[in-house]
Amino acid sequence: MSEQFRIEKDSLGEIQVPADAWYGAQTARAVINFPISGRRPDPDFVMAHVRIKRAAAVANNQPDWLDDVQTKAIVEACDKILAGEYLEQFVVDRFQAGAGTSHNMNSNEVVANLANVALGGEKGVYSTVNPNDHVNMGQSTNDTIPTAVRLTALVKLPRLIDAINRMAEEYARIGAAEKDTVKSARTHLQDAVPTTLGREFNAYAWTLRRAAKSLEACRDPLCQLGLGGSAAGTGLNTSPDYAQRVAEELARLMGEQIRPADDLAAQMQSMHDVQRLSSAIRDVTLELTRISNDMRLLASGPRTGLGEIQLPPVQPGSSIMPGKVNPVMFEMLNQTCFQVLGQDAAIGYMTQAGQLELNVMMPAMGSALFDAMDWLTNAVNAATERNLKGLKVDRKRCKTFLHASVGLATLLNTEIGYAAAGDVAKESEKSGRPVRDIVETRGLMAGDAFDALVLKAARDGKID
Repeated sequence: MSEQFRIEKDSLGEIQVPADAWYGAQTARAVINFPISGRRPDPDFVMAHVRIKRAAAVANNQPDWLDDVQTKAIVEACDKILAGEYLEQFVVDRFQAGAGTSHNMNSNEVVANLANVALGGEKGVYSTVNPNDHVNMGQSTNDTIPTAVRLTALVKLPRLIDAINRMAEEYARIGAAEKDTVKSARTHLQDAVPTTLGREFNAYAWTLRRAAKSLEACRDPLCQLGLGGSAAGTGLNTSPDYAQRVAEELARLMGEQIRPADDLAAQMQSMHDVQRLSSAIRDVTLELTRISNDMRLLASGPRTGLGEIQLPPVQPGSSIMPGKVNPVMFEMLNQTCFQVLGQDAAIGYMTQAGQLELNVMMPAMGSALFDAMDWLTNAVNAATERNLKGLKVDRKRCKTFLHASVGLATLLNTEIGYAAAGDVAKESEKSGRPVRDIVETRGLMAGDAFDALVLKAARDGKID
């Protein structure tokens, strides 16, 4: 026998396990079977699943179930992992056996080995604490994995909401600073009536805050867990009051309003609440895509585009054109958004792919959700910190475009009528002369009066 391996047994027979590994036979098989993405499980997901093991041990610490020695050993092993130790021992690829049995056993084996060694035993000898009988007591992959997916989402959700709100705050700050910066609005990408850059940016802030509220509304459904349903939602082989006790312990560990779902079986069949969260993420992603496009358009130039705003230069923009600077942060945000939309599509397909008592697509579904949440959080934070906070407004350019806009003729509707205002607009478009000059030349309105009309319309959206 090589010193690099030990021999363990599972229901399929003997298998070599790396001598220094804290996992066991079933995890070793999964490493061989699933060399798919090269990506190990999400760290938040590992922590969530270990919290379940810890809470289960506490809930099962009652007569004829889990004794004090076993409970203490399991809890202490879990606490070591939750403190950041042994995370490298969670090695199963994200694309693995359906439902996540391999990851569930990875957790069971690592916790069991840590517990047994702490009690004076050795790795791979499960005489006091067994991965299945003790660490997995009263549990099934079928209820622990969907629970871990939901708990992971609860951990990541505040980070995403905070990122969205901080971007909204920055847009609102710019909006307040530029409330009197009058500019031409554009509809159909054509000149329109006057507005202010403040109104434009405040609208971005309002939209993002609304999206953040939609994300927050997804929190409570995720707190309703199917843990305690065991293999098929029946509660088979669970200790007395286990579902309620384990939910209370998880609520204490996580500071969330966690509770058993009214129907434990449903929370293994249906991933509706996960899909609802993914849909809310998709919704904010669509808004972020639109806003990012606007930022790139407003910053286009510097000489031949709109150039109404200037984004901070964060890196050179070309390998051939000296001095070129691109809106890279919002380009990055666009790309991230498109990838997140792809993750949502995958989640949608996997949501409807469950059969009868179980949705076996949960490992990949969870991975797609976690990636979407992390990527979007990081991308929004980066765009906010590296670009929005240093954004500058070219007020002079806004004013130049404003007075060149034929859309100003709309302000004359209530003064001289739609038809006459249309004549002014046509002359402005044909001659290139500003509407203000034509109005003044024709004696329709004094220049100063027209300027006041423009300012009031832009600020108030109405004309007396």
